[in-house]
Amino acid sequence: MIKSKKIMVERETFEYNGKTYFSYFIKGQVRGRDVRVALMPPDKGGFTLLDIVYDKNNAAELQTKHYSMRDERTGKTIEGDTYFVKSVDENGEIYECPIKPFRPSDKALLSILLR
Repeated sequence: MIKSKKIMVERETFEYNGKTYFSYFIKGQVRGRDVRVALMPPDKGGFTLLDIVYDKNNAAELQTKHYSMRDERTGKTIEGDTYFVKSVDENGEIYECPIKPFRPSDKALLSILLR
């Protein structure tokens, strides 16, 4: 679960094949080392939604939702967390977009940072 302090997901531009794109990441420190956790939307259409959530800003707040479900076949309970970014506009309207770690190593680093 996320600690009580706000964790911000930042974004910055990069160039690829002559086009400009955004990358999404969390900066942190683990054992005195600077780390950067790469994040992405769960599908390609999520990049449009992220543009809406971020609007003109380059940071949005990381949020988690805990889930628990029971496998009917085995009877085992599976638990975990899903992640999303959230922003609030000047009218109080809330915008959210699900995100996930880019690579398995990003998932491991995110888990360490959120302890």
